[in-house]
Amino acid sequence: MFDVREKPKMVERALLVSVFFGKESRQEAEELLTELGDLVDTLGIPIVDRMVVKSGRPHPGLLVGTGKAEEICAHATQHNADVIIFDNELTPAQQRKWEGLTKKCVIDRQEVILDIFARRAHTREATLQVALARMEYSLPRLTRAWTHLSRQSGAGGTGGRGEGETQLETDRRIVRRRIDRLKSELEQVKKQRATRRKQRTRIPLPVAAIVGYTNAGKSSLLKALTQADVLVEDKLFATLDTTTRKLDLPNGQALLLTDTVGFVRRLPHDLVESFKATLEESVLADFLVHLLDASHPQVYELHETTMQVLKEIGAEEKRILTVFNKIDKLSDRTPLIHLRRNFPGSTFISIKTGEGLPGLVHAFADQLNDQVIHYRLALPAKRSDLLSLLHRTGRVLETEYLDDMVRVEAVAPGRLRGQFAEFLQAAEGATNSDAREKVEAETADR
Repeated sequence: MFDVREKPKMVERALLVSVFFGKESRQEAEELLTELGDLVDTLGIPIVDRMVVKSGRPHPGLLVGTGKAEEICAHATQHNADVIIFDNELTPAQQRKWEGLTKKCVIDRQEVILDIFARRAHTREATLQVALARMEYSLPRLTRAWTHLSRQSGAGGTGGRGEGETQLETDRRIVRRRIDRLKSELEQVKKQRATRRKQRTRIPLPVAAIVGYTNAGKSSLLKALTQADVLVEDKLFATLDTTTRKLDLPNGQALLLTDTVGFVRRLPHDLVESFKATLEESVLADFLVHLLDASHPQVYELHETTMQVLKEIGAEEKRILTVFNKIDKLSDRTPLIHLRRNFPGSTFISIKTGEGLPGLVHAFADQLNDQVIHYRLALPAKRSDLLSLLHRTGRVLETEYLDDMVRVEAVAPGRLRGQFAEFLQAAEGATNSDAREKVEAETADR
């Protein structure tokens, strides 16, 4: 049996196969196969050919009937393929039968995604999450090929017991222990992250999480708006690690902008479970920035994919600002008319050319209008900590230093009102629009 953790470093030739059933659409199967090709290309594996196969129904043994299976085998042999990669999810039993039939490595989309995630993970949390997902994927696929694990179970190995089922059970216990250990380590990391988040909320800045399909430009957007030092590549799942940067908005409000891991169609459910901690940023954000590739031929399907994953993690009820990127790729902008009609209130940008980015920043500010207050304060001279807080979380418009106090006019989060209540000099809410005009005028002067 082929071990998912120990596949050869270099696979020379891959045959991609997508099976669709009954009334399912051939077009959708072809689109998904194209996406699988992009995923495989990310791993650097050459593709010798692609097959779209129709089957009346899923067969428990090989997913397809005997005739179709023989056809796939012959095609793989004809093209000297080393590996057959199914876009469909294979059960452990199906994977074993296919490898026995073809005498080749056979994997599915889920394993391809796991391999990409393993290469892309850099932070401790992401590394642990990927390791856990791979172990859980591997457990039901254990065979005697894993006998090397016995050397890691202790000096006594299998304690003198025979191979076969006894060894297999020993291997399974070792993997289960590793899974338990990874879960425990992840829980510790999660607690540490919760502590950091609690420290961050002491400075009550609003948070926006950028979500969307992989390769839509999420990291590029974060870099363009905040000059963040993040990896930007034209590849699926270029980065898995969340990055958060501060962005100053035109209305004087400061915003924490977070990049999140990209989504993909047929994202393995176990992987969604493993990455809930990472995606938790989306659940806790004040609003979401749903970034889409306007030039993608299946942009509506990609929108649905992201919304489905957001539903799985409990974030679908969040306020969502829909943003269409890569409009520079559209020589004919007729599709934008339909997108505007179907997604009212959405924003259209090109990160590459900068078109629409100023309007997007204003759209962020509009999302927070109900959270921003115009403060007029008389602070005691000794309360420099409160003045510093205003500078960190909002924008100070005017400062007048007197003998024993500092008169301050500022725009800052409404969540700070309790800390400034005793120092307020005027009603705040009615002056928001005036404050915004004042801030924008000040920004223009700069």
